Amino acid sequence: MIDERTGEPGDAQTSFGFRNVAEGERQGLVNEVFAKVAQRYDLMNDLMSGGLHRLWKDDLIGWLAPPRSGRAFRLLDVAGGTGDVALRFARATDTDGTAVICDISPEMLDVGRHRVADAGLDGRIELVEGNAEALPFPDRAFDAYTIAFGIRNVTHIDQALREAYRVLKPGGRFLCLEFSECRIPLLDRVYDFHSFEVIPRLGKLTAGDAQPYEYLVESIRKFPKQERFADMIRAAGFSQVKYRNLSGGIAAMHSGWRI
Repeated sequence: MIDERTGEPGDAQTSFGFRNVAEGERQGLVNEVFAKVAQRYDLMNDLMSGGLHRLWKDDLIGWLAPPRSGRAFRLLDVAGGTGDVALRFARATDTDGTAVICDISPEMLDVGRHRVADAGLDGRIELVEGNAEALPFPDRAFDAYTIAFGIRNVTHIDQALREAYRVLKPGGRFLCLEFSECRIPLLDRVYDFHSFEVIPRLGKLTAGDAQPYEYLVESIRKFPKQERFADMIRAAGFSQVKYRNLSGGIAAMHSGWRI
């Protein structure tokens, strides 16, 4: 993109909620949001989903169906700093099931470290600071890759999907849980009202700051709809791509395999 003031190449634009920002600025703005909400992450997700995120994450592990015992199985959970998914995975497997949590936010990872230690699972769950677009792991290192409510905060989603493909072993599974397009008439209107009118006000009351919640709601509306996101997963190289709507499409789980 050409900067009209100088005639020189300028930063490409991307969305940060409903406003456009330079691509080079977006990640820092997203990091600021999660630095603010890290200590209230569960509360944030409760406000965003009416508490349903807890059931949806259970569904994610249920669809992953990791082996309970007898076979080493290594999970990479990206943008999962507070440990919600990795802890569920560890409880669904025995000591042969291990996980790495990778998150770009040190504040979120700090919350996760305390939770993992409190659960007595720090021998099976490792936490690593890293960017979903440039994962600090070798090729073909993991049996499964999960990302829950994180991929819409990535600047270059296509690059993050290519990285997911790269770090999975042949036969490895990609699973993504993300807010999506509600497809039940009337419920979609109720959900919109809750999202744009209720959530920011509750965020202001409970956390003292509505802005992070406004961004998170807006980012949901900017995220690709179910079919388009499935096409992006296929374009990254995954096979047998499918998705399941949850709660009428308020959230969706997407699955793909590295064959």
